[in-house]
Amino acid sequence: MRTTARNIADFLNRELRVRNIHDASVNGLQVKFKKDKDVRVVGFAVDGCLSTFEKAKKLQVDLIVVHHGIKWKPQKDRETAERRAEFLLKNNLALYAVHLPLDLHPLYGNNAGLCRLLELRDIRKFGGYHGIKIGYQGVFRKAVSPGDVSRILNRRLKTRCCIHEFGRGKINTIGIVSGGGGGSLKEAVKERLDCLLTGEIDLAVYNTAREYGIHLIVGGHYATETPGVRALMPLIQEHFPVETVFIDDPKDL
Repeated sequence: MRTTARNIADFLNRELRVRNIHDASVNGLQVKFKKDKDVRVVGFAVDGCLSTFEKAKKLQVDLIVVHHGIKWKPQKDRETAERRAEFLLKNNLALYAVHLPLDLHPLYGNNAGLCRLLELRDIRKFGGYHGIKIGYQGVFRKAVSPGDVSRILNRRLKTRCCIHEFGRGKINTIGIVSGGGGGSLKEAVKERLDCLLTGEIDLAVYNTAREYGIHLIVGGHYATETPGVRALMPLIQEHFPVETVFIDDPKDL
């Protein structure tokens, strides 16, 4: 049986329950091969951007699986999206994207991965977004300082966390929403959590956290969304006779 981009896309759609989750991203196979071919190498990356695609070409990747694709509803920056699609077609690369279904998945998701990285217990859903919970909250085995959490993330995600110590004392409970999850701050306050971990925040979130006295750890949008695509790599290798590679394209944000 051939290993095609469509085979892999259909598998991921089922495994991640893509069709059951409303999303602004057009999740699934966004760009098909210009000339039909079998997939031998699958690359996994956070962002569907030109720098990622150029690295994929050098690595002789056939199918690229990303968290942030190039097709949205409504479409973001159509001109740039078309430029990116043109590069993929010219180089006979296929693109699969999965956004919210990967954020919230209990096994392969970004936020579940961050919970495992921090060895949390009593994990439950957190982070309401358009009617669904895309993050998780949990409890540390013993109280930790914001600096302790930051050091773990910096080492494991190769990032540089920005810590805002607005809370009192150490952290026992934490809410986690990867990427641009600053909008979950008030939910963290309502849940009486000690800390919110996310990827990036704006000034309003900063001021609100300071006023409510809750710790903020900002790990970087890119870095906090690497666990999900990385978790898909062994899954794909288990089910398909392909090589997998992580395409690292970090952002200094």
